Amino acid sequence: MTSAHSKLYSDDVSLVVVVVDTNPFFWAAAALPFADFFANLVHFVNSLLLLNHLNRVVVIAAGVSSCAYIFDSSDASPSGGVGVTATFDKASRKVEEFIAQDARATAGNSSVASANAASLLSGALSLTLCYIQRIFRSGTRHPQPRILCLQGSPDGPEQYVAVMNSIFSAQRSMVPIDSCIVGTQDSAFLQQASYITGGVYLKPQELNGLFQYLAAVFATDLHSRMFLRLPKTLGVDFRASSEFSRVMPDLNSMPDQSK
Repeated sequence: MTSAHSKLYSDDVSLVVVVVDTNPFFWAAAALPFADFFANLVHFVNSLLLLNHLNRVVVIAAGVSSCAYIFDSSDASPSGGVGVTATFDKASRKVEEFIAQDARATAGNSSVASANAASLLSGALSLTLCYIQRIFRSGTRHPQPRILCLQGSPDGPEQYVAVMNSIFSAQRSMVPIDSCIVGTQDSAFLQQASYITGGVYLKPQELNGLFQYLAAVFATDLHSRMFLRLPKTLGVDFRASSEFSRVMPDLNSMPDQSK
């Protein structure tokens, strides 16, 4: 098997796949409105594309019941910024359509509890890794990939095994998973993901300055990170998030083996 690093364009050419949490239950109560959050994301994506004309950015939306691609910079016309802007305008409309479609799918799912509804992180990570593997196999040279998860909703314990499988798959492919938490609570899933894959985990203290956090911490290519002092996670929760039920035998009903 050919090493991934031997097929790179150069050290500073990046493929960044951004997983965006579009959970309507979270954003309905979030301190930062989703429209403002998405505007910060647009500026961040544009900054990544301006850093190197060979950079590629893909955005995947993770809803409660589904996930989908909403933006791919490779679909933009070669005319530069105008093409990218037009493409992202389409992405804005596409994310609105996705949120509406996901809400309809969620409304028909009686098992979803709005108070603690988790986004489909496992499905979004699977889409992300499939896209990256397709790039790996598309030619002899490719940009250096990394994943950025922007999550606000709580972890879904039922997704634990699937998420961990994606984390180990990213580790084997040498794909770092960066995490930016925009909610009030930390994510044990993403703490483990960033630690295991060598990514950066960050929970910004002030969401009004979200673009500054994204640009300062997550815009840097992997080669340049070796020369920077990026945030480090002080503690990682390695506990399994799945609950396993164990039926204990009734000792009173068991025969007496001493007779």
